[in-house]
Amino acid sequence: MAAAATILIADDDPDLRDILRSILEGAGFVVVETADGEAALSAIRSQPIDMTILDYMMPNLTGPQVCEQLKADLLLRHLPVIMLTGKSEVQDKVFGITAGADDYLVKPFEPQELLARVAMVLRRRSIDLDANPLTKLPGNVSIQRELERRIGSNEPLAVCYIDLDRFKAFNDHYGFKRGDDVIKQTADVLLRCAKSNGTGKDFVGHIGGDDFIVMTTTERAEPLCEAMIQMFDAMVPALYDEQDRAQGYLLHTDRKGQALKIPLLSVSIALVTNTVQPLTHPGQVATIGAQLKAYAKQFDRSIYVKERRQTP
Repeated sequence: MAAAATILIADDDPDLRDILRSILEGAGFVVVETADGEAALSAIRSQPIDMTILDYMMPNLTGPQVCEQLKADLLLRHLPVIMLTGKSEVQDKVFGITAGADDYLVKPFEPQELLARVAMVLRRRSIDLDANPLTKLPGNVSIQRELERRIGSNEPLAVCYIDLDRFKAFNDHYGFKRGDDVIKQTADVLLRCAKSNGTGKDFVGHIGGDDFIVMTTTERAEPLCEAMIQMFDAMVPALYDEQDRAQGYLLHTDRKGQALKIPLLSVSIALVTNTVQPLTHPGQVATIGAQLKAYAKQFDRSIYVKERRQTP
């Protein structure tokens, strides 16, 4: 059972804090209270908080000022914030949102509206945090859960770790925008292949950077790998400028100033299955995948490898 979310209330009105506490605790949330902006920041930095409700006007630091400090903090910028205000003027709402608040609520409010907004903001932030911002594919939290679920089911399982070869050189040569386009197009290739060559229940996730993961069945794994390689290789030439495409490589200067010929992008796929040995936990799958991927990267072409055996 998931732990109850902890919500911090920051408001200088003790009566309103009592009302908020009663509503939120009645809905199963854990509540932490502070009476001003500085105390709110101190509490947030000293204990795990899942969400904060800030009064617009508070002593020491106002709600927008607290919000601005949170959004400037790399570790706290994703903390969801609802701004409470006794004013209904559009400008105050706009200022709160501009400061980084996820939502606002005008006092007085109905308990049902408060709970609905809290649930919406928590749900939206959970989705936003897990989804990769570039590809919108599920991120590491969802990947971990799905891998644990499939391992626990004891059904035939195949996990494909996908990594682009020589992506850094491409990114350095053409710039981040072109590199981001490659990542997005790769995600599209994986999704299309999973749809056309998978089971209909395959999972496609984005680990980060140029690393992806696809989970399927052992029966569909190799045809799926072959399809991903074929579609990726067909996509690659169009990613390059005409001259680079014609010559089949990039002229890249390394850190020592030496000119290198960098072959076009390819893809390495490590295929981990539970057909040879049982898979018991995600760490074991990741370790096997890393070993297979290191072997696959010895080849200057797109390839998938399974159990240390090269597969054309």
